[in-house]
Amino acid sequence: MNSVAAFILLLAYLLPYVSPKTFPLLSVLSLTVPVLILINVLFLIYWLILLNKRLLLSFIVLLLGITHVSSLYKLRGKSVNQVDHDLSLLSYNVHSFNRFRWIDSDTIPQDISRLVREENPDIFCAQEFYNNPNIDFEQYRYEFQDFNNGNKELALVIFSKYPIINKGSLAFKKTPNNVIFADIVIHKDTIRVYNIHLQSHKINSKTDELAKADSQKLLKRISISFRKQQAQAERLIAHMKTSPYKNIVMGDFNNTAYSYIYDKIRGENLLDTFKEAGSGFGKTFKFELFPARIDFILVPQEFEVLSFKSYEQELSDHYPISTRLKF
Repeated sequence: MNSVAAFILLLAYLLPYVSPKTFPLLSVLSLTVPVLILINVLFLIYWLILLNKRLLLSFIVLLLGITHVSSLYKLRGKSVNQVDHDLSLLSYNVHSFNRFRWIDSDTIPQDISRLVREENPDIFCAQEFYNNPNIDFEQYRYEFQDFNNGNKELALVIFSKYPIINKGSLAFKKTPNNVIFADIVIHKDTIRVYNIHLQSHKINSKTDELAKADSQKLLKRISISFRKQQAQAERLIAHMKTSPYKNIVMGDFNNTAYSYIYDKIRGENLLDTFKEAGSGFGKTFKFELFPARIDFILVPQEFEVLSFKSYEQELSDHYPISTRLKF
């Protein structure tokens, strides 16, 4: 069992280099990497307690994938006191403010509004935004809201305290998922902020519902969504290359830090703010099987990440994340 778990984890290390369009079913393995890491950690502890040399197998495999392990859990975070010209960002998939009462509460719009008001980020990117009459983000003077579905109900939104001088949408076809961007003037410089919501897998996060699902249909559906994500990511990357400014990418990737999609978007020029300053599991999605991190804030290497925070409030099926940067 230890050998099998170690081998599958080694195989998973190759996933960032395997195109979903080429091997879509293999890409599904990226969703299980946190479980594989935890299993190997448990084997390591087990053999260590028994003082058995078999501990070397999982130890070596985990050591080979140390960057994967650090993507799952960080022992210590980083927090620097406020500095001149710092910039705060917050990303949150608000799940249409509990429109269909997934959560047993009547005050979700007000609670999310209060959270954003208390955190007071300079730029706030929301996914699955719905124009609920009880929301209040009046602290933001500038806003770009874009709907990409026919019924004009769910949107991506960028709220900013700083002027937006240009904005646009990649307008993906035949899907409500999308990417929008805004060029924002901050002090004497300009940055481009991308708010992204890549193709959804439509996986039920509850284990009992997953157990009832037809495994073949589930795998087929996820394989299709991975291929769509790749096409969407390729359009995003091509668009980023035309940007005259430094790019910040934030939002719901609907994929993990072990995936081809994440690896290509991050590239060589962007930092994962959780890896730079986060702590713990940094989970961003309410999934019963393991702490899932599928929402990200990626920033240029020229910026110093002063802090990163993931929140515990259950006001959506996602958890908000925020970061502060030295601009």
